[in-house]
Amino acid sequence: MTGGVFAIRNIRLFIAFRVFFNNRFYYPVFTILFVDYGLTVEQFSLLNTIWALTVVAAEVPSGALADAFGRKRLVVLAAALTTVELAAMAFAPTGNASLLFSLFLASRVLSGLADAASSGTDEALAYDSLAAAGLAYEWPKALSAQMRLTALFFVVTSISGAMLYDPAAMNTLCGYFGLVPHLTQSDTMRFPMYAALALAIINLPVALAFQEKARLRRGGFLRQLRRGTANIATAARWIVATKLAMAIIFIGMAYDHILRLIATITSQYFRVCGLAESRFGLVNAAVSVMGLFVPKLAEWLVGRYPLGVNWLITAAISLTGFFLLASFQLWLGITAVLLTFMAMTLTSFFTSHYLNAICDSGIRATVLSFKGMVFNLGYGLAGILFAFAMRAGHDTTADGAAGFIPAVRLFPWYFLVLLAVFLPLCWRCGRHAEAGRGPGSKNMEK
Repeated sequence: MTGGVFAIRNIRLFIAFRVFFNNRFYYPVFTILFVDYGLTVEQFSLLNTIWALTVVAAEVPSGALADAFGRKRLVVLAAALTTVELAAMAFAPTGNASLLFSLFLASRVLSGLADAASSGTDEALAYDSLAAAGLAYEWPKALSAQMRLTALFFVVTSISGAMLYDPAAMNTLCGYFGLVPHLTQSDTMRFPMYAALALAIINLPVALAFQEKARLRRGGFLRQLRRGTANIATAARWIVATKLAMAIIFIGMAYDHILRLIATITSQYFRVCGLAESRFGLVNAAVSVMGLFVPKLAEWLVGRYPLGVNWLITAAISLTGFFLLASFQLWLGITAVLLTFMAMTLTSFFTSHYLNAICDSGIRATVLSFKGMVFNLGYGLAGILFAFAMRAGHDTTADGAAGFIPAVRLFPWYFLVLLAVFLPLCWRCGRHAEAGRGPGSKNMEK
């Protein structure tokens, strides 16, 4: 059966597209790279805020356009925007501060648009190809393979990206080939960007190779645009009317937003715990290696247990991680971070599996975009709440520990409140889900 799944062209392309799109060689040095170019930390934060706002604003419209004009077109657009985005940063001049900021601003806007254009669109193409072949129930197998290969490639790009950035490592490497280029940091800081740009260029033919079943499209551009706008309303009404879909999206958000917040503060957490910064990479490597196995666990869980039980398992893993995190003991904290990333993977997997299983093909990309928008809004709200919690903790120290520690210790109690609100809803909807929604829904109705 596995051969049948991966014999489908769009499944292979979906995996390749996600691997190339989500892995960037500059991720290990993301913040310091921007600073090395000549931007301030405040400008870096502002650029990331603009990126997040762009994703939220474009998420649902892009999904509707994909359903109206064609999903392949949006996937190709995402690949093209990523190429332009990375080229702008890779070749940005460093002498003119205003021009530099303008180029990076344009780059982050393009990045947000690319993320919104690809969000759910490639997934909808792949899932519909499985459904057309009568293999929709095999979606967990395809999703598991995609996640594991992405994690494997992340290990490669993280290690090689850090080496490309390091002038000492690059000079040593060149020395093996009899070259003595005397590279400096101003030279090598662009190397991870060049490598990421090369991946983006490779991803363009991958996007172009997707196949999409021809749909009957009457009228010109404006009529199709109106159809895309109507799709937003149609998908929104479907989500509100379909209690199970609403439950999946909101309980997924309840898990995702706090787990993602923890993922973004891990470096500060380990600094407070006293872990040497040179050891941060070892923890990241452990997380990446774990990413090779967790998707297979998720695939096994959806085949064995119903929706409600799987969300309870994820809740138990998350809650254990939050309580361990609150201890601020180094080894317990490392375990907590591993559990956090494990729960993030399970949340992403379950949300995709269960939502695709009940969603109509005609609005699939729009519904997945609604899910992405809700997740991103939840993440933004989590950041605001955490900032308020830090202020309430009288954060006056240079390293932020005074406010950081009590704020992190609120995580398990905050999550317990969320579980009390959302888990009963999800459990009720899972038990009363309508029969006959296809093979993918069989484990939601037990």
